[in-house]
Amino acid sequence: MTQTPRPLDTHLLAHDRVYRHLRSRIMYGDLVPGQSLTLRGIGKEFGVSMTPAREAVRRLAAEGALTMSASGRVSTPALSNERIEELAALRALIEVELASRAMPRAHYALIDRLQTINNAVSEAVAHRDAVSYIRSNLEFHRTLYLRAQAPAMLAMAETVWLQLGPTMRALYGRLRRTEPPHFHKLIIAALRAGDEPGLRLAVRTDVTQGLRMLAT
Repeated sequence: MTQTPRPLDTHLLAHDRVYRHLRSRIMYGDLVPGQSLTLRGIGKEFGVSMTPAREAVRRLAAEGALTMSASGRVSTPALSNERIEELAALRALIEVELASRAMPRAHYALIDRLQTINNAVSEAVAHRDAVSYIRSNLEFHRTLYLRAQAPAMLAMAETVWLQLGPTMRALYGRLRRTEPPHFHKLIIAALRAGDEPGLRLAVRTDVTQGLRMLAT
């Protein structure tokens, strides 16, 4: 027999649903840097009251994905050059280590999967679809890093991606990409060859070059 959710359960489900949807939109660049949001607008979009909307926003603000002023103004962060440099350095540290730990478990099926995802990246570039590009790009990295079997480290990487989502959208607009990231091909080639130094260099360059260009 299915139990009817209690009011508290329903409230928690609403808060989590709003949080997860907003988190995805921010991480994948659906929102641009400095974009304003309102609790009323969030509540209307997701069909919830102000309370779960506010709790979702507070949770995302704690993760650095949103800023919330004393007056209650909510917006995506417009990162300073120094902050971009810091987050790029974090990506280089964390993701290079994840890739290195993943390499011993990088079987042929994984490499084929990465190639398939990179084809999706190419398709997003061809269609000039920024959100699909960022989503596929992060899926490429996440798929590789899952093989590292280092969940705490991967969670740290995802927190950095979340903070960078709107900035990555701005970067995509500046780059005006016409082809997929060259370094993805180098990552795949290094995995096929079992070349750990090559893999570390390809990942480090891939995750930092664009961000550092944005900060100049």
